Amino acid sequence: MDIFTIVLWVITIIGFIVSVIKNKKKTFNSIKMSSGLMKNMIGEIIGILFLIGLILTFIPPDKIKQYLGGANILISTVISALAGSITLIPAFVAFPLVGSLVNAGANIVPIVAFLTTLTMVGFVTFPLEKKEFGIKFALTRNLLSFGFAIIIALLMGGII
Repeated sequence: MDIFTIVLWVITIIGFIVSVIKNKKKTFNSIKMSSGLMKNMIGEIIGILFLIGLILTFIPPDKIKQYLGGANILISTVISALAGSITLIPAFVAFPLVGSLVNAGANIVPIVAFLTTLTMVGFVTFPLEKKEFGIKFALTRNLLSFGFAIIIALLMGGII
C-alpha cells in the first residue's frame, strides 16, 4: 500500500470516529443508507467489470499500445477525443475502462482526451441541448469543450 492510500485510510477512520462521537445515530443511519445504495449498484459494478473484460478481450493489449501508445500522439488524441465525444457511457464506467487501457499500454494523452470529452462534450445529447438552450449556445459550448479537452489532455501529458 502506498503512502497516499494509507493517508486516505487514516483520514477516513478519523472522520468516522469524529462522526460517531458527534452523532452516533446519524452516522449509523448514513451507513445503512449507503449500504442500500451499494446493493442497488452491485449489478452495474459487475456489468462494468464484464464490459472492461469484453473490451480487453476483443482489443488485445498490443493493439491498444500500437494505436494509443506508440502511434502519433496528436492523431491518436484527436481520434480518442472524437470517440469520447460520440460515446455516451457513465463516468463510473469510464474511469475503470480508462485505467485498464492505461495498464494495457495506452498513452495518457489520448486517454485523457477520451475521458475529458466523454464528460464535457455531448454529441448524443446535442439535440436536447439545442432544443433547450438554442443552437448557438449548444454548438459553442460543445466546440469550446472539445478544444479545452484537447488542451487538458496535452497539459496532462506534460504533467504526468
